[in-house]
Amino acid sequence: MAVTIRQGNDVDAERLSELLVRNRTYFSTGQPALPEEYYTTAHQARVIRADAESRAADRSALFLIEADGVLVGRANLSAIIRGAFQSASIGYLVDEEHTGRGIATAALRQLTGYAFDDLGLHRLQAEVLPDNVASKRVLSHLGFCHYGTAPHYLRIQGRWQTHDLYQLINPAPES
Repeated sequence: MAVTIRQGNDVDAERLSELLVRNRTYFSTGQPALPEEYYTTAHQARVIRADAESRAADRSALFLIEADGVLVGRANLSAIIRGAFQSASIGYLVDEEHTGRGIATAALRQLTGYAFDDLGLHRLQAEVLPDNVASKRVLSHLGFCHYGTAPHYLRIQGRWQTHDLYQLINPAPES
């Protein structure tokens, strides 16, 4: 199976919206409460267009995940911080029908390569709900290390929830 990540464009908005609607319940356990508009094609088109601005400003980068040419998820770098920190947070989601096939691992391997090789970042961080065993497994496969637990870290589904924190340091000697 060929897994790729790529920037989105306007024609992807409808497929991205369909993916999010189809997986609404599945994704909701790890996301903040989202307004109805979030699931519309128009909103996803705005998200894709805003990504170009965020990339240009070196703030974030959104990628679509495809497996054998089929849109199955998205991955992102957010909160890119330069200066002495040279860090970003990563996140991803994969269609429930396509989980357990190594897609997330392959996509995040490409995303970490982009972050380290293209952007020259030193460190990546991932925040994971303690019961999200699958995401912890993906991060472990990529070499991320658990370095702490943050009580009441992110507001997910209307309440502040504790998250396990993982990091991956760029293996390049001068990163």
